[in-house]
Amino acid sequence: MLLRIAIAQMNAVVGDMAGNAARILEFARHAKDRGADVMLTPELALSGYPPEDLLLREDFYDACATEMEALAGRLADIPVLVGHPLAEDGRHFNAATLIGEGRMLATYRKQRLPNAEVFDEKRYFEPGEAPCVVTIKGVRCGINICEDVWKIGAADQARDAGAEVLFVLNASPYHIGKQTLRAEVLRERVETTGLPIVYVNLVGGQDELVFDGGSFVLDARGETRCRLPLFQEALEIVEIADGMPMPGPLAPERAIEPEVYQALVLGVRDYLRKNGFPGAIIGLSGGIDSALTLCVAVDALGADRVRAVMMPSPYTAEISLADSREMIRRLGVRYDEIPIAPAMRTFAAMLEKEFAGLPADTTEENLQARIRGMILMALSNKTGALVLTTGNKSEMAVGYCTLYGDMAGGFAVIKDIFKTLVYRIARWRNTTGEIIPERIITRPPSAELKPGQTDQDSLPPYEVLDAIVEAYMEHDLSPREIIARGHAEADVRRVVHLLKISEYKRRQSPIGIRVTRRGFGKDWRYPVTNRYRDIY
Repeated sequence: MLLRIAIAQMNAVVGDMAGNAARILEFARHAKDRGADVMLTPELALSGYPPEDLLLREDFYDACATEMEALAGRLADIPVLVGHPLAEDGRHFNAATLIGEGRMLATYRKQRLPNAEVFDEKRYFEPGEAPCVVTIKGVRCGINICEDVWKIGAADQARDAGAEVLFVLNASPYHIGKQTLRAEVLRERVETTGLPIVYVNLVGGQDELVFDGGSFVLDARGETRCRLPLFQEALEIVEIADGMPMPGPLAPERAIEPEVYQALVLGVRDYLRKNGFPGAIIGLSGGIDSALTLCVAVDALGADRVRAVMMPSPYTAEISLADSREMIRRLGVRYDEIPIAPAMRTFAAMLEKEFAGLPADTTEENLQARIRGMILMALSNKTGALVLTTGNKSEMAVGYCTLYGDMAGGFAVIKDIFKTLVYRIARWRNTTGEIIPERIITRPPSAELKPGQTDQDSLPPYEVLDAIVEAYMEHDLSPREIIARGHAEADVRRVVHLLKISEYKRRQSPIGIRVTRRGFGKDWRYPVTNRYRDIY
């Protein structure tokens, strides 16, 4: 018995049911031309994922139902398993329906609803209860959706109902190490059920989430028989002969640096494309963060859609200007220099009476950042291009950023990238063509807001800072536990204190691409007003 299954690793747009249906039809035509017997789409492929509170609107379900009916009428040549939201007798489900012969043949309702990290499906859906097994060319095929296979139960039900192979539809977002984790979990399901698994995953950027694709097939021994590429749409045909998946293409696995870089590129490209922005504007500083952000933007959008602006102050080092100009020469983007000294003098004159007798402090430093923010936002307003902010996760954690200054913008590209990882990715990017001048990578980082300033004047070394933030924020370790790992108590106390008092800033920051297991976004919901203090 031979079954040819098409895996449609597609990029859906949330809320664009007509556009997503057209994409499904296009994939289905190619799958049919390549001799497939059935095609699988990702979780909620019709609506895009995650629709969030659109799922609280009955008209949203009505629109999905209307598009499903129209899609069924146009899919007559090949059966297609479509992920979609379903309203049924006053209840709402995350569902997958097999469409064929111009009609809907069978529907499965997701049983396990994730409610942790970036997921809150229990807010929107009710769990299904029954397995769904369909026969295609004599092969009994069970259906599961994403979280169903992360726990024991739903896959076993499919096996007990007679399934010989398990189809799993997914919208599993990326974070570092996620591919390895998925493979481990799916091998556990293979071990408990004895079923081969065909796993199809969504690809594309959706606000702060990036879906990485990487769809794959496991045989009944847990061996990988096919693996689709990361961060791009793909259509692949896998053959199952007498219950055994045949070998197919195996897309190469990647190191962390190129993997994260491609996640950033896809996140930027899709955010601008799906929201209709014509291009991007980036404020250059001569530092590593803005340099990496510029590289990502150019690789995502093309040099013709990116504009870089250097806004030197009297404290800007000449080497910062020289390195920025050299990088611009290598990339070929539009570049402008707008000195901010005149604005600094104007603000100083305006505030002279108010500041009389008071020493200079971070107020004057923040004014510089806010002048730059105003200039960037004015250019954005005038051109329609989106300002990409350049702050990293280390800075966001401890508040080393200025509200309405360097935080001003619409999308925070490296918001979830620790400073230590910024350097690693920059060095990797230069191995593919040296774009970032070496001096930008090797110079001590500085905001250049006063003479001789460096980041380490007020922060621990980034290797120490990042390790403390990761332990506290991503792994929920207490300060006492972090100190027990060998970190100085003074460093731990200072970093945790800064992290806590900076929550009000983070709430006002642009959304940014999540690449770690926990970012400052959907999966970080600490109160701003909060008197809890960890026990030391």
